[in-house]
Amino acid sequence: MLKYLHIENIAVIEKSDIEFYNGFCVLSGETGAGKSIIIDALNAVLGERTSKSLIRGGEKKAVVTALFSNLNSVATAALEELDYPPDEEGNILIKRVISADGNSTVKINGQPATAAVLREISAYLVNIHGQHDNQTLLNNDTHYKFVDKVADNTAVLEKYLNEFNRYRSINNEIKKLTVDDDTKNRKIELLKYQINEITAATITPGETEALERKSEIFRNYDKLVRNISNAFSFLDGGEEDGAVALINNAKSAVSAADSKEFSQIAERLASLEIEADDIRNELQRFISGFEYDPEEIDKTEKRLAFLHELYSKYGKSEAATLEFLETATNELENITFSDKRIAELEVELDACTERLVKCGDELTASRKKAALDFERRVCDVLKFLDMPQVKFVVDINKGKYTKIGCDIIEFLISANAGEEPKPLSKIASGGELSRIMLAIKSILADKDEIDTLIFDEIDTGISGRAAQKVGYQLKKVAENKQVICVTHLAQIAAKADNHLYIEKNTVDGRTVTQISPLDFEGRKVELARIIGGEITEQNLISAQEMLLNTNI
Repeated sequence: MLKYLHIENIAVIEKSDIEFYNGFCVLSGETGAGKSIIIDALNAVLGERTSKSLIRGGEKKAVVTALFSNLNSVATAALEELDYPPDEEGNILIKRVISADGNSTVKINGQPATAAVLREISAYLVNIHGQHDNQTLLNNDTHYKFVDKVADNTAVLEKYLNEFNRYRSINNEIKKLTVDDDTKNRKIELLKYQINEITAATITPGETEALERKSEIFRNYDKLVRNISNAFSFLDGGEEDGAVALINNAKSAVSAADSKEFSQIAERLASLEIEADDIRNELQRFISGFEYDPEEIDKTEKRLAFLHELYSKYGKSEAATLEFLETATNELENITFSDKRIAELEVELDACTERLVKCGDELTASRKKAALDFERRVCDVLKFLDMPQVKFVVDINKGKYTKIGCDIIEFLISANAGEEPKPLSKIASGGELSRIMLAIKSILADKDEIDTLIFDEIDTGISGRAAQKVGYQLKKVAENKQVICVTHLAQIAAKADNHLYIEKNTVDGRTVTQISPLDFEGRKVELARIIGGEITEQNLISAQEMLLNTNI
């Protein structure tokens, strides 16, 4: 659950520390006081994309910190899998800093993290429902997700997806091999030409590099031979003592000293003599073995020019050209024997299609079974939420085979007696959408392992008795989850276990927002304000009755 939230320099919030508790918590306050800013701050600390415009004017950075405690086993396992395990007390502390230069940094229990990792982790911690989520109900392409959650059919869906991917892979290979005879013959001729041209070049791996070294030696022959010869002379000495002989003399002199103190130096000089002698011999072999041959130079340069021209056509390098040869050879073989391969693939495709249809039927069956229970439970909640004549239908029809199955799923609703259910997008009002989403969220709350649900303005478009029942429903969900709700309605706020008041003031000429927990008397005053705008005696009496009334 969300235990603590620290907000610093986010919009009009200069600095605020908010403590949350189990159960049902509401946040209320006058319009513009900063309720939406708290949701923005939560979204930021949960990894959503942020903007430097969030930062309070004149400040260099904004900071949001969230502490989550009492994590369930699923969340704990997921965090450990991502290498961000909870601390010894089972807590996880997330801190996000947003800089005015547009950058942001994330730390999870003190460890650096990315926003992408943070989003993945947050998926196990919090579910935020805002007005945007209501719009997903109007898009029937998303409806299958709700049904699948109720169906708990992940294994069936994965099995289907494996077969679908295999089917698509085989089908794509068949399409690739299936070409008309003219196209096929042109492709064969081109591949044969390319293969013959590269093969005729008889490229030996490493040949180009060896030729380039040889060419460089030829181009620098005079300078190279002169300097190598000088180096040899310095080591060999000729008629005079060279470096090898001088090192030998030094070794003999140190050895003649017959002193243990210098024995190691004598050994080092002996090693140095061996190394110097080896270098002298290697230089001598180069000088005696390398001849300046104009014909060889011409042959080397022509071979290099030929190879580089070939490489310019097939990959810019020796390795890329040889790889092209291998690919072209394989492609020619596949095309040459394509009819046989197509026949093999078609047999495999038939078998895969049969398995795909079977898996699709299993998936459809799981959805239809879940849909019946889902319809009943959504209707039960909606009737409680003051929609007594409601009919909610999960319409499932056969469609094309795609990665999500072969079902076209759409939610239909009739809010009034005698009317046939129609698509949500055709008839649902804002208030109805809010209640439908609350009903669905209530049902799915038992299906996921997320402990904290946040509702931002779930009360859109509702009032009166419906609002009161929404409050009861939220409180019911809060029996097993932590529920945090931003609301404008007294009927909902009155049902909360905890109430936070958000107010805007002017301090030293600047607007600041403050968040304070309310006791019973404070809640009564706030409810009176919500009820009538003005805190009158009658409004206070009504507020107290709402707080004390536990009946529906």
